[in-house]
Amino acid sequence: MNAPINMPPLVQARNVHKSFESLEVLKGIDLDVAPGEVVVILGPSGSGKSTFLRCINHLESINRGSIEVDGEQIGYRLNKGRLVRLSNHAIALQRRKIGMVFQQFNLYPHMTALQNVIEAPIGIHGESRRQATENAMALLDRVGLSAKADNYPRQLSGGQQQRVAIARALAIKPKLMLFDEPTSALDPELVGEVLATMRDLAKQGLTMIVVTHEIGFAREAADRVVFMDGGKVVEQGKPEDVIGNPQHPRTRSFLSRFI
Repeated sequence: MNAPINMPPLVQARNVHKSFESLEVLKGIDLDVAPGEVVVILGPSGSGKSTFLRCINHLESINRGSIEVDGEQIGYRLNKGRLVRLSNHAIALQRRKIGMVFQQFNLYPHMTALQNVIEAPIGIHGESRRQATENAMALLDRVGLSAKADNYPRQLSGGQQQRVAIARALAIKPKLMLFDEPTSALDPELVGEVLATMRDLAKQGLTMIVVTHEIGFAREAADRVVFMDGGKVVEQGKPEDVIGNPQHPRTRSFLSRFI
Protein backbone atom coordinates (compact mmCIF):
# COMPACT_ATOMS: atom_id res chain seq x y z
CA MET A 1 0.00 0.00 0.00
CA ASN A 2 1.16 3.49 -0.83
CA ALA A 3 -0.87 5.34 1.80
CA PRO A 4 0.94 8.31 3.36
CA ILE A 5 1.63 7.95 7.05
CA ASN A 6 -0.81 9.73 9.37
CA MET A 7 -3.04 10.89 6.52
CA PRO A 8 -6.79 11.02 7.27
CA PRO A 9 -8.93 8.36 5.58
CA LEU A 10 -9.96 9.06 2.01
CA VAL A 11 -13.22 7.19 2.68
CA GLN A 12 -14.91 7.23 6.05
CA ALA A 13 -18.23 5.41 6.51
CA ARG A 14 -19.99 5.59 9.85
CA ASN A 15 -23.08 3.63 10.93
CA VAL A 16 -24.39 3.42 7.37
CA HIS A 17 -27.94 2.10 7.12
CA LYS A 18 -29.89 1.45 3.94
CA SER A 19 -33.35 -0.04 3.49
CA PHE A 20 -35.49 -0.73 0.45
CA GLU A 21 -38.99 -0.35 1.88
CA SER A 22 -39.17 -3.00 4.63
CA LEU A 23 -35.93 -4.77 3.63
CA GLU A 24 -32.93 -3.58 5.65
CA VAL A 25 -29.89 -4.16 3.45
CA LEU A 26 -27.15 -2.28 5.35
CA LYS A 27 -27.26 -2.48 9.14
CA GLY A 28 -24.63 -0.07 10.39
CA ILE A 29 -21.49 -0.24 8.25
CA ASP A 30 -18.29 1.33 9.61
CA LEU A 31 -15.31 1.39 7.27
CA ASP A 32 -12.25 3.59 6.70
CA VAL A 33 -10.14 3.42 3.55
CA ALA A 34 -6.75 5.14 3.53
CA PRO A 35 -5.34 7.01 0.52
CA GLY A 36 -3.61 4.51 -1.76
CA GLU A 37 -5.23 1.50 -0.10
CA VAL A 38 -6.85 -1.35 -2.03
CA VAL A 39 -9.80 -2.83 -0.15
CA VAL A 40 -11.57 -5.93 -1.47
CA ILE A 41 -15.06 -6.67 -0.17
CA LEU A 42 -16.12 -10.32 -0.18
CA GLY A 43 -19.41 -11.86 0.82
CA PRO A 44 -22.37 -13.90 -0.39
CA SER A 45 -25.04 -12.54 -2.70
CA GLY A 46 -27.47 -10.36 -0.79
CA SER A 47 -24.93 -9.35 1.86
CA GLY A 48 -25.11 -5.67 0.90
CA LYS A 49 -21.71 -5.35 -0.82
CA SER A 50 -22.89 -3.72 -4.04
CA THR A 51 -25.44 -1.58 -2.24
CA PHE A 52 -22.71 -0.21 0.03
CA LEU A 53 -20.51 0.55 -2.98
CA ARG A 54 -23.38 2.40 -4.68
CA CYS A 55 -24.00 4.40 -1.51
CA ILE A 56 -20.39 5.65 -1.55
CA ASN A 57 -21.09 7.22 -4.95
CA HIS A 58 -24.61 8.23 -3.91
CA LEU A 59 -26.16 6.09 -6.61
CA GLU A 60 -28.22 4.88 -3.66
CA SER A 61 -29.19 7.22 -0.84
CA ILE A 62 -28.56 6.16 2.74
CA ASN A 63 -31.20 6.25 5.47
CA ARG A 64 -28.89 6.85 8.39
CA GLY A 65 -25.20 7.41 9.12
CA SER A 66 -22.65 9.22 6.98
CA ILE A 67 -20.15 8.61 4.18
CA GLU A 68 -17.29 11.02 3.60
CA VAL A 69 -14.91 10.96 0.64
CA ASP A 70 -11.85 13.20 0.79
CA GLY A 71 -13.29 14.98 3.85
CA GLU A 72 -16.61 15.76 2.19
CA GLN A 73 -19.95 14.25 3.17
CA ILE A 74 -21.38 12.56 0.06
CA GLY A 75 -24.92 13.40 -0.99
CA TYR A 76 -25.89 15.27 2.15
CA ARG A 77 -25.11 18.00 4.58
CA LEU A 78 -25.82 17.81 8.27
CA ASN A 79 -28.38 20.28 9.59
CA LYS A 80 -29.05 20.09 13.33
CA GLY A 81 -28.12 16.42 13.38
CA ARG A 82 -30.29 15.51 10.39
CA LEU A 83 -29.23 14.59 6.86
CA VAL A 84 -30.37 17.06 4.23
CA ARG A 85 -29.92 15.96 0.61
CA LEU A 86 -27.73 18.12 -1.59
CA SER A 87 -28.85 19.36 -4.99
CA ASN A 88 -28.29 17.15 -8.04
CA HIS A 89 -25.67 19.64 -9.25
CA ALA A 90 -23.76 19.50 -5.95
CA ILE A 91 -23.84 15.69 -5.97
CA ALA A 92 -22.59 15.63 -9.57
CA LEU A 93 -19.64 17.79 -8.52
CA GLN A 94 -18.85 15.38 -5.69
CA ARG A 95 -18.89 12.44 -8.08
CA ARG A 96 -16.08 14.02 -10.06
CA LYS A 97 -13.62 12.57 -7.57
CA ILE A 98 -15.09 9.04 -7.73
CA GLY A 99 -14.81 6.66 -10.69
CA MET A 100 -16.95 3.53 -10.88
CA VAL A 101 -16.84 0.36 -12.96
CA PHE A 102 -19.97 -1.78 -13.04
CA GLN A 103 -20.78 -5.44 -13.76
CA GLN A 104 -22.17 -4.44 -17.15
CA PHE A 105 -19.89 -2.33 -19.29
CA ASN A 106 -22.45 0.42 -20.04
CA LEU A 107 -20.50 1.72 -23.04
CA TYR A 108 -22.32 3.87 -25.57
CA PRO A 109 -22.81 1.47 -28.52
CA HIS A 110 -22.81 4.26 -31.13
CA MET A 111 -19.43 5.60 -29.95
CA THR A 112 -15.95 4.22 -30.53
CA ALA A 113 -13.74 3.24 -27.60
CA LEU A 114 -12.01 6.61 -27.81
CA GLN A 115 -15.28 8.53 -27.97
CA ASN A 116 -16.57 6.66 -24.91
CA VAL A 117 -13.49 7.67 -22.94
CA ILE A 118 -13.51 11.37 -23.91
CA GLU A 119 -17.27 11.89 -23.44
CA ALA A 120 -17.20 12.83 -19.73
CA PRO A 121 -13.98 14.90 -19.76
CA ILE A 122 -15.36 17.07 -22.58
CA GLY A 123 -19.07 17.10 -21.77
CA ILE A 124 -18.92 17.32 -17.98
CA HIS A 125 -15.44 18.54 -17.06
CA GLY A 126 -14.96 21.03 -19.87
CA GLU A 127 -11.65 19.71 -21.20
CA SER A 128 -10.66 20.63 -24.72
CA ARG A 129 -11.10 17.89 -27.30
CA ARG A 130 -7.37 17.86 -27.97
CA GLN A 131 -6.45 17.44 -24.30
CA ALA A 132 -9.19 14.87 -23.66
CA THR A 133 -8.14 12.85 -26.71
CA GLU A 134 -4.48 12.93 -25.67
CA ASN A 135 -5.36 11.74 -22.17
CA ALA A 136 -7.79 9.11 -23.47
CA MET A 137 -5.20 7.61 -25.81
CA ALA A 138 -2.76 7.39 -22.89
CA LEU A 139 -5.42 5.63 -20.82
CA LEU A 140 -6.32 3.21 -23.61
CA ASP A 141 -2.62 2.43 -23.92
CA ARG A 142 -2.49 1.92 -20.15
CA VAL A 143 -5.21 -0.75 -20.38
CA GLY A 144 -3.63 -2.29 -23.49
CA LEU A 145 -6.19 -1.09 -26.03
CA SER A 146 -4.66 1.85 -27.91
CA ALA A 147 -4.95 -0.19 -31.12
CA LYS A 148 -8.71 -0.51 -30.56
CA ALA A 149 -9.40 3.24 -30.14
CA ASP A 150 -11.54 3.43 -33.28
CA ASN A 151 -13.46 0.21 -32.65
CA TYR A 152 -17.09 0.22 -31.54
CA PRO A 153 -18.15 -1.85 -28.50
CA ARG A 154 -19.73 -4.53 -30.74
CA GLN A 155 -16.28 -5.06 -32.27
CA LEU A 156 -14.67 -5.72 -28.87
CA SER A 157 -14.69 -8.75 -26.61
CA GLY A 158 -16.31 -8.49 -23.19
CA GLY A 159 -12.91 -8.20 -21.54
CA GLN A 160 -11.90 -5.43 -23.92
CA GLN A 161 -15.16 -3.58 -23.31
CA GLN A 162 -14.61 -3.73 -19.56
CA ARG A 163 -11.08 -2.38 -19.98
CA VAL A 164 -12.49 0.51 -22.02
CA ALA A 165 -14.96 1.06 -19.17
CA ILE A 166 -12.01 1.22 -16.73
CA ALA A 167 -10.24 3.75 -18.97
CA ARG A 168 -13.46 5.79 -19.12
CA ALA A 169 -13.73 5.81 -15.31
CA LEU A 170 -10.08 6.87 -15.02
CA ALA A 171 -10.55 9.70 -17.54
CA ILE A 172 -12.11 11.97 -14.90
CA LYS A 173 -8.91 11.61 -12.82
CA PRO A 174 -10.71 10.24 -9.75
CA LYS A 175 -9.22 10.07 -6.28
CA LEU A 176 -11.19 6.87 -5.63
CA MET A 177 -12.15 3.96 -7.89
CA LEU A 178 -15.07 1.67 -7.13
CA PHE A 179 -15.38 -1.71 -8.86
CA ASP A 180 -18.70 -3.56 -8.57
CA GLU A 181 -18.06 -7.19 -9.56
CA PRO A 182 -16.21 -6.07 -12.70
CA THR A 183 -15.60 -9.60 -13.99
CA SER A 184 -18.93 -11.27 -13.18
CA ALA A 185 -20.38 -10.72 -16.70
CA LEU A 186 -17.27 -12.04 -18.46
CA ASP A 187 -16.54 -15.45 -19.90
CA PRO A 188 -13.94 -17.19 -17.69
CA GLU A 189 -11.14 -16.88 -20.26
CA LEU A 190 -11.56 -13.08 -20.35
CA VAL A 191 -11.44 -12.50 -16.59
CA GLY A 192 -7.65 -12.53 -16.39
CA GLU A 193 -7.07 -9.55 -18.68
CA VAL A 194 -9.38 -7.33 -16.61
CA LEU A 195 -7.87 -8.44 -13.32
CA ALA A 196 -4.37 -7.79 -14.71
CA THR A 197 -5.41 -4.21 -15.51
CA MET A 198 -6.77 -3.79 -12.00
CA ARG A 199 -3.58 -5.20 -10.47
CA ASP A 200 -1.58 -2.62 -12.40
CA LEU A 201 -3.79 0.17 -11.05
CA ALA A 202 -3.31 -1.14 -7.52
CA LYS A 203 0.48 -1.17 -7.97
CA GLN A 204 0.34 2.46 -9.11
CA GLY A 205 -1.19 3.52 -5.80
CA LEU A 206 -4.78 4.23 -6.85
CA THR A 207 -7.26 4.04 -3.97
CA MET A 208 -9.66 1.22 -4.84
CA ILE A 209 -12.66 -0.50 -3.28
CA VAL A 210 -13.45 -3.72 -5.14
CA VAL A 211 -16.49 -5.93 -4.72
CA THR A 212 -15.61 -9.30 -6.24
CA HIS A 213 -15.69 -13.06 -5.87
CA GLU A 214 -12.17 -13.35 -7.32
CA ILE A 215 -10.36 -14.73 -4.28
CA GLY A 216 -7.02 -14.87 -6.10
CA PHE A 217 -7.20 -11.16 -6.88
CA ALA A 218 -8.07 -10.40 -3.25
CA ARG A 219 -5.14 -12.45 -2.05
CA GLU A 220 -2.64 -10.84 -4.46
CA ALA A 221 -3.75 -7.22 -4.83
CA ALA A 222 -5.64 -6.22 -1.67
CA ASP A 223 -4.12 -4.41 1.26
CA ARG A 224 -7.21 -5.37 3.26
CA VAL A 225 -10.08 -7.82 2.82
CA VAL A 226 -13.50 -7.05 4.27
CA PHE A 227 -16.05 -9.84 4.61
CA MET A 228 -19.71 -8.77 4.70
CA ASP A 229 -22.75 -10.85 5.54
CA GLY A 230 -26.31 -9.87 6.37
CA GLY A 231 -25.67 -6.17 5.86
CA LYS A 232 -22.77 -6.02 8.33
CA VAL A 233 -18.99 -6.18 8.32
CA VAL A 234 -18.28 -9.55 9.89
CA GLU A 235 -14.50 -9.69 9.62
CA GLN A 236 -11.68 -7.65 8.10
CA GLY A 237 -7.90 -7.71 7.99
CA LYS A 238 -4.92 -8.53 5.84
CA PRO A 239 -5.64 -11.01 3.01
CA GLU A 240 -3.42 -13.66 4.53
CA ASP A 241 -5.42 -13.45 7.76
CA VAL A 242 -9.01 -13.21 6.46
CA ILE A 243 -8.52 -15.61 3.54
CA GLY A 244 -5.78 -17.79 4.98
CA ASN A 245 -7.01 -18.01 8.57
CA PRO A 246 -10.58 -16.66 8.90
CA GLN A 247 -11.82 -16.29 12.46
CA HIS A 248 -15.56 -16.00 11.98
CA PRO A 249 -17.55 -19.19 11.19
CA ARG A 250 -19.50 -17.38 8.47
CA THR A 251 -16.29 -16.29 6.75
CA ARG A 252 -14.90 -19.83 6.93
CA SER A 253 -18.10 -21.25 5.47
CA PHE A 254 -18.11 -18.78 2.58
CA LEU A 255 -14.45 -19.23 1.70
CA SER A 256 -14.65 -23.02 1.85
CA ARG A 257 -16.48 -22.90 -1.49
CA PHE A 258 -13.53 -21.21 -3.19
CA ILE A 259 -10.42 -22.56 -1.47
